[in-house]
Amino acid sequence: MPKKKVNTVLPKLTDSERGLLSQLEEGYHLETDSLGNDPVLRRLKDNEVLRPADANASTVKALRQRGLIRPGKGHDPLTITWRLRLAKARPKKAKGR
Repeated sequence: MPKKKVNTVLPKLTDSERGLLSQLEEGYHLETDSLGNDPVLRRLKDNEVLRPADANASTVKALRQRGLIRPGKGHDPLTITWRLRLAKARPKKAKGR
């Protein structure tokens, strides 16, 4: 039986959504307060902080609803750290016999 090809359609993204995703791909983590307001990009390597000028709570909400980012625990109980969802499944390790 031939395999079916699955076409995945990427959602149309606004400029601010594309900007946030590109920063997340470059190693930044998106941090917001518990309500999704006040987005801040933080690079863990050197703790550099950027404030995206055009991103707001609705930008974060749209990316979450589209399944492009996932929430995680932040350094503060009232902070949410958003990370990219893995696009590809990790390869399984071969079991030794």
